[in-house]
Amino acid sequence: MNPEVLSLLKMAGLFVFLIVMLMILRKPLNITMAIACVIVIVIYRLPMEWALPAIREGLLGTNTVRAVLVLYFITFLQRMMEKRRQLSGCQLAMSGLFNNRRINASVVPFLLGCLPAASTVILCGPIVREAIGDHLSTNEKAACTTFFRHISEAFLPTYTGIFIAITLTGGRVTAAGFVTAMLPMVAVLFLAGWIVYLRRIPKDTGMVPDQPKSYYLKMLVQSIWPIVVAIAIVLIFNPPVWLAVLIVVVGNFFISKFTPQEIKPFFITAFEPKLILNTLAVMTFSKLLATTGVVQLLPKYFGMLPIPMWLVFALLFFIGPLIGGSQAIYVLCIPMMMETWPTGSVLSVFVLCMSMSYIIMQVAPTHICLTLCAEDYKITLADLIPRVAPMVVVATFFTFGYFFILRSFGL
Repeated sequence: MNPEVLSLLKMAGLFVFLIVMLMILRKPLNITMAIACVIVIVIYRLPMEWALPAIREGLLGTNTVRAVLVLYFITFLQRMMEKRRQLSGCQLAMSGLFNNRRINASVVPFLLGCLPAASTVILCGPIVREAIGDHLSTNEKAACTTFFRHISEAFLPTYTGIFIAITLTGGRVTAAGFVTAMLPMVAVLFLAGWIVYLRRIPKDTGMVPDQPKSYYLKMLVQSIWPIVVAIAIVLIFNPPVWLAVLIVVVGNFFISKFTPQEIKPFFITAFEPKLILNTLAVMTFSKLLATTGVVQLLPKYFGMLPIPMWLVFALLFFIGPLIGGSQAIYVLCIPMMMETWPTGSVLSVFVLCMSMSYIIMQVAPTHICLTLCAEDYKITLADLIPRVAPMVVVATFFTFGYFFILRSFGL
């Protein structure tokens, strides 16, 4: 058998193993990923001079260290906000302004998700749970939390992957042009969530506001200012996200008038061993799989399919992120896209491909945010992913429709 085809078949078998372990047998993510790492080394016969650097990068690399730091400081900030009842205050303020459970369950996670950190999903959980109440199951509430939290990740250039992708177009797609073109897709994502879940939630919160709107607006600002300031620091000064959150943690200590005795327990409770182990396991698996070079084979074999090139790229961006992560497929395929369409606009196919890579990551077992969300709700990925999938299916249907609309205008 052709060695390249065999390599792709091994990859397919590996993902079947992950689905069986995580979705059917419901094994813990960190154990499953540890076994998967061993399997990658064995079936691809990775020499130790390749495998060991990949493992070291997965455990101690810059991206991993930053992810762990962000996770710790976000959890620390959450403890502070819970202590001062800021998260519950946000819920009350939104109810006073809009008196709409659906807005509370979708718009607030979307706004918090503008902070480019996986662990932001932990901040969204309490707000979504309070907004939805008993109108959806625990698994469905978890699905709403992760889905609406991630809508901002589909188009904001503050996320590294989006910035890299736009840069790789060589100026043929600008940040402003991409964000503008993606605004209808943002509406589509909200619509998908409404069709599947939000329409089942009653609008009325049952609250009778006894204060003017200005009172609740002030309460909202007081409740979410730590997250808004962290986002502003990232947008304006572009520091590492963990540093922006740390600055806010220090500022919140003084502004909210914490005492050393109050804050002391947070240094321990903000450390979540299981979440950190899951993060390390996923990062290591991704690095090892990238070392095999299997992701580089996808364009060659997908290009042989008797289908239009735009659909070839859509499939590459749909399947590729499962193997090597979204950034890997961007680096590999966007330059190819620019060569395939050397003249004219590439905006329509670029929006299609970026949307496809975003959509598939919402149900990818290796997506660390899904793990964090599942842990927050005390459920498994097998409980969470099937509840997210219907929203993904609806969003995919609308994505292709939007692509044809953009294409009809020559974009």
